[in-house]
Amino acid sequence: MEFAERGYGSASIRDIAQRAAVSLSALYHYYGGKQELLYALLDEGMEVYDQACLDALARVGDDPAERLEALVEALIRFRSGPRGSSQLELTEGRSLNAEQHAALRTRQAEATGRFREVIADGVAQGLFRTPQPDDARRTIIAACNAVAQWYRPDGPVPLTELIDRYVGIALTVVEYRPRRYRRPGPHSTTA
Repeated sequence: MEFAERGYGSASIRDIAQRAAVSLSALYHYYGGKQELLYALLDEGMEVYDQACLDALARVGDDPAERLEALVEALIRFRSGPRGSSQLELTEGRSLNAEQHAALRTRQAEATGRFREVIADGVAQGLFRTPQPDDARRTIIAACNAVAQWYRPDGPVPLTELIDRYVGIALTVVEYRPRRYRRPGPHSTTA
């Protein structure tokens, strides 16, 4: 993807059309220009991320820790995926016009709101003991977003391990305290 590799400013609409194997006129038929194409890619990326969050939350119950784990996993999977829209959102959103930027910020605020709600629920239930829930939320999201900068699927850390690490970080940041200790079941082994 031209935007991800070269940046918005250096990518030309002609190179984008050539790489996509479409004519320049066909590209202009669907998008009014480079900025409109960038917005479409970012909007599509947010749609994919939103759906991943909704799907992850639908698989868990009402427990705030499980819900936080689901959101962290969805965000890590999104940020560790293809370099396209995930990376673009972090680096090229500033290239949008004011209306596009406002629409993207609204979608980002909705995504952030999911984390805010889950952390607030955990604090209200006494499961999360953080005295600074907003700082905790910002820290978790920033850490997960940074994965897009360094993670490589062919690198030394498998995705499942990466998710486990970041879930652990998130639960530590919110100062998670389960209501009761879970004892090993009858089939558990102890060392």
